[in-house]
Amino acid sequence: MKNYGIILASGSGSRFNKDIPKQFVKIANKTILEHSIEVFEKSDSIDEIIVVINPDFKDISQKIIQKNNYKKVTKILNGGAIRKESSYIGISSIDDKEANILIHDCARPFVTKEIIEKCTKALEKYSAAVVAIPTTDTIFTIKDNKILSIPNRDELMCAQTPQCFKLSLIKKAHEMSKNDENFTDDCGLIIKNNLASIHIIQGSSDNIKITYESDYYLAEKIFEKQQQR
Repeated sequence: MKNYGIILASGSGSRFNKDIPKQFVKIANKTILEHSIEVFEKSDSIDEIIVVINPDFKDISQKIIQKNNYKKVTKILNGGAIRKESSYIGISSIDDKEANILIHDCARPFVTKEIIEKCTKALEKYSAAVVAIPTTDTIFTIKDNKILSIPNRDELMCAQTPQCFKLSLIKKAHEMSKNDENFTDDCGLIIKNNLASIHIIQGSSDNIKITYESDYYLAEKIFEKQQQR
């Protein structure tokens, strides 16, 4: 059974405060897009990579991918208006009857080969899994700008990516929620439709998502730290 990495790189980067989407910003002389693809490219656990891109930046995306001659990238697809659409576009492009799918946000360039291997190993036993780390912050449940409750921090985790699924399961989840756009990730589709339990894979505090401009400076520090190891 094949292991596919689907890298979602179709965001506009509206919160990043730059002239170009964050996936094209350079850290350590490479774009965030390159960093994210290369981890999957170098992983022995991944057979093929599908990159879902922002159609407004298709040319620059293709040039970056072609320049690096990524051998595992088999498809470059135009993404949708929201993450859910882009994810479904990537999933639907796979013709296999069954496969292991790792859906990864391009904006997390610090995912490691070790995490990817944990993901593919988890899918040998589970039909759904997600990378996550314990939360270090107190979380409020709020309404009308007032605190309703403070959940037990020991029962909370911060989701990361990859999010990992059997192909048949995640296809079914998307098809059951075609008209519902109130989701920020694929795990939510599984939970809403009560399709499977989701196994937790221990992530890394370095596996940050670059969302705001301040995250870019933190990312540079993480790269410096990794290079010193």
